[in-house]
Amino acid sequence: MKNIAVIIFVVLILVVLALAFASFQVRETESALLMTFQKPVAEITEPGWYFKWPPPIQQVYKFDSRLRVLEAEVGETTTKGDVPIIVNTYVVWRIADPLQFHNALETVQRAERTLLSQIDDTQGGVIGQYSFGQFVNSDSDKIKFQEIQTKMLADLKDPIRTKYGIEVKALGIKQLKVSKDVTKDVFDRMKAERQRRTETTIRQGQTEAAIIKKDAELKSAELLAAAEARAKAIRGRGDAEAAKYYKMLEEDPEFAMFLRNIEAVKATLAEKATIVIKADMEPFKLLRQLPQLTPKDPNDPNEPK
Repeated sequence: MKNIAVIIFVVLILVVLALAFASFQVRETESALLMTFQKPVAEITEPGWYFKWPPPIQQVYKFDSRLRVLEAEVGETTTKGDVPIIVNTYVVWRIADPLQFHNALETVQRAERTLLSQIDDTQGGVIGQYSFGQFVNSDSDKIKFQEIQTKMLADLKDPIRTKYGIEVKALGIKQLKVSKDVTKDVFDRMKAERQRRTETTIRQGQTEAAIIKKDAELKSAELLAAAEARAKAIRGRGDAEAAKYYKMLEEDPEFAMFLRNIEAVKATLAEKATIVIKADMEPFKLLRQLPQLTPKDPNDPNEPK
C-alpha cells in the first residue's frame, strides 16, 4: 500500500510539472505572446488556459494590459512669443500590441522612459504654437486649454501606437505655473486689458447716449414743427371763420349775433346734457322765443356801405 501511495504521489508531481511546462494561463488583465524558437506564433488577448511545448521549444511572454498613468516631470517650456511657462503633463496608456511592444521595448520601464521623451517633444512642439494669452487670460473664451491637450494627444497617439505598440488613451496638463516675473507681467497686462475694456465701454456708452440725445432732439423738432403747422392751420381756419363773422357783423350786427348764439347752443347741446340756467341768459333765451329780425334794405341810405 505504501508503494502504491508513493507511485500515485510521484505521478501527481509529474502531471503538475508537465502542466506547468506544457500549459499556461492568461488572466483577465493580461495579454500574452507565444514564441517558438524566439519567433512569434500567436498573440493571446483572451483570458483562459492554453497549451504549449515546453522550453526551449516555446516560451510565453506575458504583459499587463491594464491602463497605467504616467506623470511627466515638471518642466519649463516656452509659448509662442518666447514666454516661459512650467507645465506638468500626464498620460494614460496601456500595452495594445504585445508583439510590437516586445520587439521595441520589452519592459515597462523602458516604455515609460520612451513615453517621457515623447511627451517632452510633443509638449514643446504643440505649446510653442500657442500664445501665453491662450493659457492664462481673464477672458475664458480666449483660453485654449482643451484644444491644446487634444492636439498634444493627437500628435503623440499615432506614432507611439505604430512604433511601440502602446495605446495612449488620454493626455492632460495637470499643472500650469509661471515665474514671478512672468506673473507680474501677466497681471500688468490683465490690468491694462481691463482698463482698455472700461474705456471702450465708456466710449460706447457716450456714443450711444449722443445718438439717443440727437434722435430725441430730431423727434422733438419734428413734433414741434408738426404742432406749429397744426396751430397755424387752426389759426388760419379761425381767422377765416372770424373774417366771415366780421363781414356779417359789419353788414348786419344783429343777425350776426343771432347766428353766433345759434352756433353756441348747437355746440352745447351736441351731446346729452342737463343744464340749469336762467331763461333770459344769452344765448339760451333763443329756446323760448326767436328774436324779431328784419333784413336790412340795401337801398337804405342810413345803412353803412
